[in-house]
Amino acid sequence: MSSKDFLELLTILQNNIPKDSPSNILKNSFKRTPYTILIATLLSLRTRDENTARVCKELFALILTPQELLKIPTEELEQIVKSTGMYKKKTQTIQDVSKTLIDKFDSCVPNQKDELLSIKGVGEKTANIVLNNAFNISTIAVDTHVHRITNLLNFIDTKNDLETTKELCKKVPKEYWNRLNFTIVSFGQTICKPRNPSCEICPITKYCPIFK
Repeated sequence: MSSKDFLELLTILQNNIPKDSPSNILKNSFKRTPYTILIATLLSLRTRDENTARVCKELFALILTPQELLKIPTEELEQIVKSTGMYKKKTQTIQDVSKTLIDKFDSCVPNQKDELLSIKGVGEKTANIVLNNAFNISTIAVDTHVHRITNLLNFIDTKNDLETTKELCKKVPKEYWNRLNFTIVSFGQTICKPRNPSCEICPITKYCPIFK
């Protein structure tokens, strides 16, 4: 698949994102600030967006700052985030991240990638999502949907998320980077699912080598 075709299908998908897609539900479930976006991203790791949305709605009704989060007793915080899975580890992570923000960054989420990555618990994907969503800085965040679907479409041929990120950054113009993750994730959650994909309603079947 050429870059031109990929950009065409990306535009088609962007114009057909279901309002009830899990990623949309998560996006609209809480007041979005750099801090809440960072914490929501950490909670979303290895869990469904629907679960993360419910937790974020409850959590961010109580707290909006790292200081407020650290005032919640650990056991209470664990119960709030429990449905996201690995809740003890995630509780520890968001507590540690909040403390680091207070101690090293004047309670603010940094908008530099190297500074984000210096925070224990923040990895490449999380940093890219935060830069993209909190600061509108052009990045490509690669998760399982982005890796799977861009390879499925024969746009790239990569073996892991890191390779996928590098190839997409080479082949996709920078002005498209910020929309790529949200668009393809929504598509992967609702139509091009790993199991039982809804090919009959897919708006980009003409580009799909499997459908052909």
